[in-house]
Amino acid sequence: MDSKNRALNEGMLLIADEKKAVGVAGVMGGANSEVTGSTKTIVFESANFSGPSIRRTAIALGMRTESSARFEKGLDPENVIPALERACELVELLGAGRVVDGIIDVNTVPYNSRTLPLQPEKINALLGTGISESFMAESLELLGFEVKDKTVTIPSWRQDVERMADLAEEIARMYGYDEIPMTLTEGATTIGVLTERQKTAKLLDELCRSLGYSEIITYSFISPSYYDKIRMPKDSPLRNSLTILNPLGEDTGIMRTVTLPSMLETVARNYNSRNERIRLYELAGVYLPSGEKLPVEKKILTLGAYGDLDFFDMKGDIEAILKALRIRDYRFEGASDQPSYHPGQCARIYCGDACIGVFGQVHPAVSENYGVDVPVYAAELDFETLYISKGPDPEYTPLPRFPATTRDMAVVCDVSIPAGSLLSVVKNTAGPLLESVDIFDVYTGGQVPDGKKSVAMSLVFRHADRTLSDAEADAQFNLVLEALNREFGATLR
Repeated sequence: MDSKNRALNEGMLLIADEKKAVGVAGVMGGANSEVTGSTKTIVFESANFSGPSIRRTAIALGMRTESSARFEKGLDPENVIPALERACELVELLGAGRVVDGIIDVNTVPYNSRTLPLQPEKINALLGTGISESFMAESLELLGFEVKDKTVTIPSWRQDVERMADLAEEIARMYGYDEIPMTLTEGATTIGVLTERQKTAKLLDELCRSLGYSEIITYSFISPSYYDKIRMPKDSPLRNSLTILNPLGEDTGIMRTVTLPSMLETVARNYNSRNERIRLYELAGVYLPSGEKLPVEKKILTLGAYGDLDFFDMKGDIEAILKALRIRDYRFEGASDQPSYHPGQCARIYCGDACIGVFGQVHPAVSENYGVDVPVYAAELDFETLYISKGPDPEYTPLPRFPATTRDMAVVCDVSIPAGSLLSVVKNTAGPLLESVDIFDVYTGGQVPDGKKSVAMSLVFRHADRTLSDAEADAQFNLVLEALNREFGATLR
């Protein structure tokens, strides 16, 4: 009836006469038996089908209809004739036609009432209750069951009741789940605990919330057009998505391989609702085809924000997450090859050789595709890499007995040199006496030559067993300055 050709297999039930097919049973009728404006004679068919068979057929054909949704749950086989008679009655009551006599009934599987023994002791043992037999019998009778001589006759409309456990469920509903006492399973000697990965995921949730981000939960299936909206190249392997055979709609046809479109859809929805400031996060999965039967599933921590923040605010939030996970020796490197991000405000995060993820300002063209007129910032961090890079639990040491010596340094270097690269050289050169180093200012403008920038750092030196002399601190300071000059041509401002 939807004017589409479909190939059937031998496991599908077909409604047919001796010459042609007229419909897929329980799913949809055929166009050759469709009622039109010239139809004068109609034969009413009333039938009942096996629920699992109808469900398999509807899924295989990609035809989820109102009819299949009803049949696959199981219908009352004894209601076939009454339903037919009621339909004919409505035809006459509504003046839609004239009903002629005659019913052809082909009942290949006559219905036989199913019975189950009523076993109060077993039911109470299963539920952990002390319900009386009289309450059980009364409850079942109120639901349409017939109870006689400790035998329960199942009504025809309850095809789902097949065993003692099903009766116990009906009795528990009538008794009230809140009346069943909570007890540990007998013989249980262990209590479940979170795995290390689950603990890390929970910690990330807490970290994001503490930074002011609100959690969102989005669908794992998206529209293929979402890849165009984030400017993903046509030849990108990430476009090789898994197709859903029975999608809910056009916007839910494939399993996502990236989480950025889902985040930006939510950001755009908030922007259109006139929310002036948004901080959102989601720890969710992507599904990458593997060539095997099942895809590779990965978790991605995605951040999305706009309003009252810039690139360095997002960088600071990511650094807070990395430090809370005790990830050491991480670094940021500029990335201009990400089509979804602004080429001048995008960076990758590394720990050793492993790439943790990418973050930055969403490309203005992408923001325009989503109807957002303000700068949007996003981050995509690989959960597995975060977990592997996570440092050990902290070991507490006594407070230092000897004072620290601080030296501030401002160096002038090419504007293209990442500040993170300067920090790496400082850490590798200063040795064990360096307790910490932080950048507190980056300046371009007057008193700094064109194409150059000034980076100011604070270096803290400390010896664990004695007080450092000024000469020792100055020697370390000079070593750092020489290394910066040698590696980057940086000079003291």
